[in-house]
Amino acid sequence: MTDYPLETVIMLLPVILPVVFWGAYHLHADRHLPEPPSHLLVAFGLGTGAFWLGARGYEALEFLHLRQDAFALAQTSLPGLFVYSLGIIGVIEEGAKMLPFLLVVIHFREFDEPIDGIIYASFIALGFAAVENLHYLEYLSGTEAYARGFAGPVIHIVFASVWGYFIGKAVLSGRRLFRTILAMLILTAALHGLYDFIVIGLPPAALPFSAALIAAIWIWRLRLIRDLHTASANRLEN
Repeated sequence: MTDYPLETVIMLLPVILPVVFWGAYHLHADRHLPEPPSHLLVAFGLGTGAFWLGARGYEALEFLHLRQDAFALAQTSLPGLFVYSLGIIGVIEEGAKMLPFLLVVIHFREFDEPIDGIIYASFIALGFAAVENLHYLEYLSGTEAYARGFAGPVIHIVFASVWGYFIGKAVLSGRRLFRTILAMLILTAALHGLYDFIVIGLPPAALPFSAALIAAIWIWRLRLIRDLHTASANRLEN
């Protein structure tokens, strides 16, 4: 008799293993003053919901006759793809991830230091990427599925980390949020859209530029987390 549950787990490994890996990575990154695991699971769940929210956003575009096929635009109109990537794809996907962060996460009692914005935003992004990768499984070979499974979350995590940090910092400082939220949505939508434009619309020779964009934000993120840990340790010592 076929063991269907086992077959399902094996089939889903390209989604499951990256979630476990990146989840463990961020637990380690937040090891000094860790957030409650239950809250991180909530953030991950919010991220899966954010994917569906983004999907409804694309459906609304279809209703308004504004939905475009990015890959078709790459063949017919690079300027059109550029505008669509920055003004539509980036806004919908970063906005969908940002909304549950604003509605739920910043109200956690344990949200009490700047690094928390990065960690929670990263778990939301991880949930979003997990559902996205699940949708791509049937179109990819085994190797491609694992490659996308591990790389895909990085793309969403780096952009979410930018708005997560600066919005979180604004929350903790008691500043008005509207300007920060708007500025972060514009910035991260532009970064996300630029990445998609390069990957979808430009020749393979341009791919190093998209990789450099992600690497630059990841390095900024690593250094920022290190500096935030140092500042936190100094406060505890004093």
